[in-house]
Amino acid sequence: EVQLVESGGGLVQPGGSLRLSCAASGFPFSSYAMSWVRQAPGKGLEWVSIIDSGGTTNYQDSVKGRFTISRDNAKNTLYLQMNSLKPEDTAVYYCAKRKAGTRDYDDWGQGTQVTVSS
Repeated sequence: EVQLVESGGGLVQPGGSLRLSCAASGFPFSSYAMSWVRQAPGKGLEWVSIIDSGGTTNYQDSVKGRFTISRDNAKNTLYLQMNSLKPEDTAVYYCAKRKAGTRDYDDWGQGTQVTVSS
């Protein structure tokens, strides 16, 4: 059974930093592309970043230069380092496993809340 468990969210002031983690199990983690996706209050899902099995990364324009996605395949863990946080980054952040050979996601974590407020 695939499990994705996020942690690391919380309340932070504007300009602050947080590091999110996603512990993965039940599948060969190193073989899959993984993403972070967020949902702000009252809005739809918004893709944030992706890292493929080879370590290549991509980011939504609004987080480029502020967020860094990474993975530790030995620990089966995905990370999102978030710096220079803004109030508009407030959302529930989900990690998601990309379905092999597609642009779809077939497994999601339960999410972790990030609130950026003074």
